[in-house]
Parts: sequence; structure tokens; C-alpha cells
Amino acid sequence: MLVVASRLVLVIAFGAAGASILYLILALWAVRAFGRLRSASGAFDRPVTILKPVCGLDPGLYGNLRSFCDQDYREFQVIFGVRDADDPAIAVVERVIRDFPDHDLSLVVDERVIGTNLKVSNLANMHGQVKHDILIVADSDMRVDRGYLKAVTAPFQDPQVGAVTCLYRGSPAGGLPSVLGSMFINDWFLPSVLAALSFHPMRFCFGATMAVRRAALEEIGGFSALASHIADDYMLGRLVTDCGYKVALSPYVVENVVLEPDLKTLVRHEMRWARTVRSVQPLGYTFSFLTHAVPLALILLLVSGFAGFAWAVLALALAIRIMLHYVVRATFGVRGLAAPWLVPLRDILGFIVWGGSFFGRNVHWREQRFLLEADGQLAVKG
Repeated sequence: MLVVASRLVLVIAFGAAGASILYLILALWAVRAFGRLRSASGAFDRPVTILKPVCGLDPGLYGNLRSFCDQDYREFQVIFGVRDADDPAIAVVERVIRDFPDHDLSLVVDERVIGTNLKVSNLANMHGQVKHDILIVADSDMRVDRGYLKAVTAPFQDPQVGAVTCLYRGSPAGGLPSVLGSMFINDWFLPSVLAALSFHPMRFCFGATMAVRRAALEEIGGFSALASHIADDYMLGRLVTDCGYKVALSPYVVENVVLEPDLKTLVRHEMRWARTVRSVQPLGYTFSFLTHAVPLALILLLVSGFAGFAWAVLALALAIRIMLHYVVRATFGVRGLAAPWLVPLRDILGFIVWGGSFFGRNVHWREQRFLLEADGQLAVKG
């Protein structure tokens, strides 16, 4: 019986490692296919409103906010929103507004809360000043170039498109924890999203960019419909598609400036992200262990007693994984030096976070602790 059980464990480990290698091959193909995408032809030149919720001094905040104002676009409005009148980010926002005296820029400071997701409350407080029929929401740690608005609005030429979103690449603004955080975005998040989209259409958005028709937003119940959900970006896309609209993925890639001061903060950040995804996509997230090829190959190596074939599987997993590291960098224009020697560490850390995400529902967000409900809603933890 013990021999049979040992063989079964070996077969399962081998199957999981083999499936993860097949995933890496699919991810390579999906990333290269995305790199061949082009923006929609023509130009969507209707006026748009950009909503920028701000909270605290993100790294490079001035440059991030300024980039959304310096756009090659005919007419646009930018509304900055801050909840706390003592937030040091206000001085940065005011500096940006002074730099563009001929642009339609404004600041809303309002502490009103409509739900546990304070970012959504911030958006709801800004909504009263919106002038245009296309709204674009982008997190404050994102940075873009002057062609951003043209690229993001182009899919709205199709009247069936209710929302548009963008992928984002990580750019480290610090030491090793920031590099590992960027690698999580670039080497794991980006390929996994594109691989998943090979099988089903887009039904969600990303906080890097959530562009939505005002009519579609009103149809889903406005920002109030997102007020208590931690994954407001995911819920926006899902609710828009439930109303019969399409969500389009723009080929434009936003830059996410990543600053993780230490490993503890990095793990806490990634644990929040992992538990968020698990709450809204429980089945898909459970099977996402197959995206961790290197840890699964290491498990096979241990289970097999360091057999020769297991070494071969590990070598193959490492080779394809490092290849993916370079292909992602080339496709998405990732800045800085490549770090293939960090690939095993990054993958093992990701696997540990994946496993740890099943033990508990607590998340830390903006210095607050929340309890994450099964449906993705936030409950404030005392």
C-alpha cells in the first residue's frame, strides 16, 4: 500500500510539473501574440474625463500625475481627488495644476465615505464635477506617455465597447523587494492574464486603467455599485459585461512604479492581491498553482528522490521560465537590467504566497486592516 501511495504521489507531482511547463509554453505564445497587437485605426476624438484618486505620497507621484496631464489629445479634463485635507499629496497635485494653466484640471477634497473601499468613495466624490461621456480612472502609482489617451479611447469607436482597460508593467523604484515586486507583475501577472485570455473574452478591468462610458457606469448603478468591493476594477468590468457591453483590452501598456521598502511589505501586498483574486475567482485561483513551474519541478525532484528525469524537468522549467523573463521584457518594454538569477527566488516566493492565501481572510490596505468576505466585499476589522 505504501509503495502504491508513493507511486501515486510521484505521478501527481510529475503531472503537475508537466502541466506547468505546458502553461509556460502557452504563456510564451500569448505574450508574443500580444506584442503583435496594434491600436485600432482612426481616432476617437471625443472629450474625456480622467479621474485620479490620490492618497499619500506614492514614489514619483509628481511625475505620475503630470504624465496624465501632458497628453496629445484634443480635449480632456483631469479631476484629482483626495479624501484627507491634511494629505501631503495635495501640495503635489496643486503643483501639477499650476504647471498646466491652460488645461482643465481641478482638485476635489472630500472625506465623504459611501463604502469600505475608500478609493471608490474618492471616485464618487469626484463624480459630480465630471463633464464628459468617457471616464478614465487610473491609480496614482501609474505613469504614461503622451499617446496614452489616443490609444485608450480608440476601442470606443465600437459602440458595443462599454469599458477599456490596460495591462501594466512594473518598474522598480528601490532595492531587492521592489525588484521582486516588479518581477511579480512582469513575469507572473502579465503572462497569466494573457494566457487566460486565450480561452475566454475579457470580463474585467485593471486599476492601471479603467475607461468606461458614462452611460454604462450609470447603468450598473454608478460608483456606489463598487463601494464595498476590494476588487473594484474586476467588478466594474464584470458588471459592464453583465449589462451587455464588451470590455476591450488596449494594446497600450501603462508603467507601474513599484516601491516596496522591505520583504514584509512586499509579502503583505502580494497576499492582499492573492486573497482578492481568490475571493472573486476561487476556482481559477485554486488551479493557478500550475503557473508556478519552478516550485512544482522542485517538488517533483524531492518526491522522486532526486531522480535523473526530475532533474531534466527542473532544467526545462528553469530554461523556459528564464526565456519568458526575457520575452516579457522585450514585449512590454520593461526597463532596467534583466535578473534571470532571481527567477527561482521569485517563483518560490510566489508559490508560498499562493499557499498562504488560503489560510485567513485578513488583508492590509492603506494602513488599514480588513476582513475579506467570500464575495470580495470588504468589512472593516476592529
